[in-house]
Amino acid sequence: MAEQQTEQTEKRIIRYEEVKQHNSIKSAWNVIHNKVYDVTKFLEDHPGGEEVLLEQAGKNATEAFEDVGHSSDARSLAEEHLIGELHPDDHFQEEQPQFVTTHESMAETSSWSNWVIPAIVALAVALVYRYYISN
Repeated sequence: MAEQQTEQTEKRIIRYEEVKQHNSIKSAWNVIHNKVYDVTKFLEDHPGGEEVLLEQAGKNATEAFEDVGHSSDARSLAEEHLIGELHPDDHFQEEQPQFVTTHESMAETSSWSNWVIPAIVALAVALVYRYYISN
């Protein structure tokens, strides 16, 4: 029975308007990667203190969660507090790393750094050598 209840809870779709109402010590929900977590019972046990969770309560806490660099154990523990998924219309766009993709940009960057950095290093070595030889 508990397993069936867990499956139903995980499939629950929650609107962001409802999440925003859970922003207090009595009821604290966070959104992380468009999944909704009820962290109310975890407030006292959170290693970073309850204030950290309360500051993000009722909000998208994805960036704050990732900035801390949580361990795989912490991520597993978070799953115990999962209550549902954010409604697709309310999903937050997560920033993707920006990579240089055009050939021109890559060529400009590599041609510049291919000669300037070695030139600076050679100049520094020559100056240090000359300083020690002259003394």
